[in-house]
Amino acid sequence: MTPSLELVFTIEAEIDPPRSAGPAPHGERLHIPIIGGRVHGPRLTGRVLPGGSDWPLIEPDGTSRIEARYTLEAEDGTLIYVVNKGMRVSSDTVRERLRAGESVAPSDFYMRAAPVFDAPDGPHRWLSESLFVTSLAPQGRRIVIDVYRVE
Repeated sequence: MTPSLELVFTIEAEIDPPRSAGPAPHGERLHIPIIGGRVHGPRLTGRVLPGGSDWPLIEPDGTSRIEARYTLEAEDGTLIYVVNKGMRVSSDTVRERLRAGESVAPSDFYMRAAPVFDAPDGPHRWLSESLFVTSLAPQGRRIVIDVYRVE
């Protein structure tokens, strides 16, 4: 049976401007603070708690390896830990525009990730018992993350 995808919710994460940790042997490491946001959709509603971070590694060829860690708070108060790893492939021009905080059409780059959710027993446990993929669309100081459950 071929898997299908079900859109389960959207995360709109608010971020601070990226800060560079400088050049390193494998590329440039950035720190992007996650300062809040909201979650909405058919299977989950809530908010993004401040205090998370994305630590992308910009490789010498320009590919960005994403590694974000943050917490969602469901509408019922349940805390859900998220580790979202993925990649962005774009031209130098698009990369510069994104880094400057400009909005860029999602069709101008490839940005996907595979989040892992750590949810406690209860109504949100399904998040820990499924596989997910996301499409990510930076929009200035906000990133829109559509979360799909692999069925």
